[in-house]
Amino acid sequence: GKHADSGLDFQEFMLIPHEFPNFKERLRAGSEIFHTLQKILHAEGFSTGVGDEGGFAPQLGANEKALDMIVRAIQEAGYTTEQVKIGLDVAASSFFKDGVYTCKINGVDTKADNARLIEWYEELIKKYPIISIEDPFAEDEWDAFAQFTKQAGSRITIVGDDLLVTNVARIKQAIEKNAVNAVLIKINQIGTISETIDAISMTQSHGWKAIVSHRSGETADTSIADLAVGTGSVMIKSGSLSRSERVSKYDRLLEIEEDL
Repeated sequence: GKHADSGLDFQEFMLIPHEFPNFKERLRAGSEIFHTLQKILHAEGFSTGVGDEGGFAPQLGANEKALDMIVRAIQEAGYTTEQVKIGLDVAASSFFKDGVYTCKINGVDTKADNARLIEWYEELIKKYPIISIEDPFAEDEWDAFAQFTKQAGSRITIVGDDLLVTNVARIKQAIEKNAVNAVLIKINQIGTISETIDAISMTQSHGWKAIVSHRSGETADTSIADLAVGTGSVMIKSGSLSRSERVSKYDRLLEIEEDL
């Protein structure tokens, strides 16, 4: 996605291995699909270089084209879209200016408002195995978040990142507005371990999902893997299965699973 100068609007397109007995099998599925996607991109003449989070960065020209290719890779790797789902990090603030979103919908340049984005997301959820959308609106569009969560929150995970910035005061505001149903957690965004744990506790005590995340500029430190398991967070976001600073977190999770 956008993290890799791909020309796509959405920042990240993610695999979510879903129906597997353990982490090891989920990781294997993710790896096999990643390498299958590489072969598909190469066969179609697209670049297979990776961006700073290890994801592919082909110039596809349409967000839907990326989703089509991911679904194809899931199936060609021998899995189903029941077993492996898709998550999006839209990062809508990045294409929002003066109250308008400038993006490509079905490959067509579009000026959209919040209502049009909601329609588009509903179309995508219907067509593709999407179960998570992060930052679907600009970071201060609270009413749009609340509307979409009310409409789609029983079907998918709606994640606040730019909206909440791992900040307890912002998370409290989101709870009051029922703006999301999951919170992205970044240790070095809020600054201390204790504040991070406070943010996770507040999120989980309201019945929302906490998702521990890496950053786009990352090191080989693996502490977020321990944080995710230790706090009972339901998901971790650590980038693709390439680049050592991304893979190190998955290796640590494998070690933890062996110990447990």
